[in-house]
Amino acid sequence: MWPPDVGGPASHAPEVAEYLRSRGHRVAAVTMANAAPAAEAYPVRWASRRSPLVWRHAVAVRTVARAASHADVVYSTGMIGRSSVGTAIARKPIVIKLTSDPVFERSLRWKLWGADLGGFQDARGLTIGILRRARDLELARASRIVIPSQALRELAIGWGLPPEKVVVIPNPISPPPLEDRETLRARHGLHGRTLVFAGRLVPQKSIDVALDAVVANPDVSLLLAGEGPYRERLERYARSLPLDGRARFLGPQPRQTVFELLCAADAALLSSSWENFPHMVVEALAVGTPVIATDAGGVTEILRDEENGLLVPMGDAEALAAAIRRYFDDPALEERLRVAGPPSVARFAPAAIYAQLESLLEEAASGRAS
Repeated sequence: MWPPDVGGPASHAPEVAEYLRSRGHRVAAVTMANAAPAAEAYPVRWASRRSPLVWRHAVAVRTVARAASHADVVYSTGMIGRSSVGTAIARKPIVIKLTSDPVFERSLRWKLWGADLGGFQDARGLTIGILRRARDLELARASRIVIPSQALRELAIGWGLPPEKVVVIPNPISPPPLEDRETLRARHGLHGRTLVFAGRLVPQKSIDVALDAVVANPDVSLLLAGEGPYRERLERYARSLPLDGRARFLGPQPRQTVFELLCAADAALLSSSWENFPHMVVEALAVGTPVIATDAGGVTEILRDEENGLLVPMGDAEALAAAIRRYFDDPALEERLRVAGPPSVARFAPAAIYAQLESLLEEAASGRAS
């Protein structure tokens, strides 16, 4: 993903490129796109998403191979199969960043699976088995595999990946400049007690649990910013509940708008049954907004109960509703959590994170990481 695509992955790759350039490295990018990406100070080569499936994959492999032939190392943040084949053709080392299980993501898109990532690890079937074999072959070429959380690292090692190849480097977070909270509330029409969710509308987010929890708090509204295969289903479910318009689906939003919504909210709400590195949690805390969340996967690596947010057991709508009620009924608790937020995520500043990544790429380029 690459701008004008929206979301964390679309902003991560250009940030890495700019950081590496600032450190004196020569960089080039390869992406899939619907149209030619905007010009940068370095080459951005692309393959069209609008082409037929087999052809666009072939073009992407060729594009990666050509770019890799002039590089010392390739850093892949997506297109894992195409990147693996392209670097094999060019005979160059590759470092792969994983933010999920690629087989799980494909299974969601192809409607082979409809539950969370954790439960998917026990899924069986011929197609899923073939996809897993392909994933393992793609990852076998990597000098290092970068993973943002310990929770996902444990899953990946369970696939049979050598532990020494799997390195945890969290995703960096750098909020854009924002106006004051009251100005942002007025701009986005936030009135009264308001929670915000920002992310993909997929099964593992368990948005139905969040909606049920909001039903039990009739003076609370929920804004949902994001897109995904479950959006229509969730909108139908919301209409079936006595919410009276208190749940608003905003669709996909630019990065700036997401940060504005998180800053304007009274709290962020996350009801997931599985999480790797929950960007929304870090982004909300970085702008001083407390988070009410379930204790799923990587959430507990960032959020500490009653220190910078509130944690409840996953899948428990009643517990989530009670946490929402407690939060809004205790102004001292809200203020304490709000003050604690930004310092608790200072370790995710881009400079420190990208320095780790640069060191890893240099090791792979020199052959010391293989």
